[in-house]
Amino acid sequence: MSWWQALQPWEFSPVLCAVTALAALLYWRHRSAATGAQHAAFWSGLVLVYGVSHTGFDYYAEHEFFMHRLQHLILHHLAPFLLVLGLPSVFLQCGVRTDDGAAQGGMRGVVRNIIRTVCNPWLSAASFNLLVLFWLVPSVHFPAMLDWRLYRVMNFSMLVNGLLFWAAVLRGAAPGHVPLGVPRQILLMIAVVPAQIVMGALIFFAPHDLYPAYALCGRVFHGLTALQDQQIGGLILWIPGSMMSVAGILYVLQSSLRQPHTLL
Repeated sequence: MSWWQALQPWEFSPVLCAVTALAALLYWRHRSAATGAQHAAFWSGLVLVYGVSHTGFDYYAEHEFFMHRLQHLILHHLAPFLLVLGLPSVFLQCGVRTDDGAAQGGMRGVVRNIIRTVCNPWLSAASFNLLVLFWLVPSVHFPAMLDWRLYRVMNFSMLVNGLLFWAAVLRGAAPGHVPLGVPRQILLMIAVVPAQIVMGALIFFAPHDLYPAYALCGRVFHGLTALQDQQIGGLILWIPGSMMSVAGILYVLQSSLRQPHTLL
């Protein structure tokens, strides 16, 4: 596969193209509110999302377990991390509750309640690991890798959940909720680490192939055995996934030192 072929869509998705273009357009319209560092973070995150979802990278993710884990590390951890850091405050303040407010009825009230429930930072933190675990259950993972519709739902759910989680823990922003304080931000980032370590270790030390879908689809790295592929994938979940929380905690602490009042 040449570089030009690698950059072309493996499976064209008009929805992904439209969402990417819309995100780029909205950010460009508010570009004056972002700093240079925020521009670099946001555009890097957007390129990563597109790159692992709509280029030849996706082909490798469908044929090697460790490449699939790398894809999800980017969709669930790194890309949302960068996108959230790159967002100016005007985006993060949308829908954030600053007081109790008056109860709203009708369809608008229903929609607000749904958004508030889905964006609950504690729910986002719990689902952060539960979602990874769900898609890694062998009986779930197998059909998800063979059915393109399930495959896209899986990847989309990882990205959305990652955005909600990292927005809450890095910037304290959750639509419909009072902004989190630094202690809660750090607590949530620490809370998701143990499960990632356990899941990664279980996959790494598994004595047999847990995910036969890749053998069925045909592996692309012929010198790599199924167990070696699985072990590398387990390590990706175990170490880099956990280290993203460390990076997030360092960022939050650094930001709080610049604004001491945010420590409370």
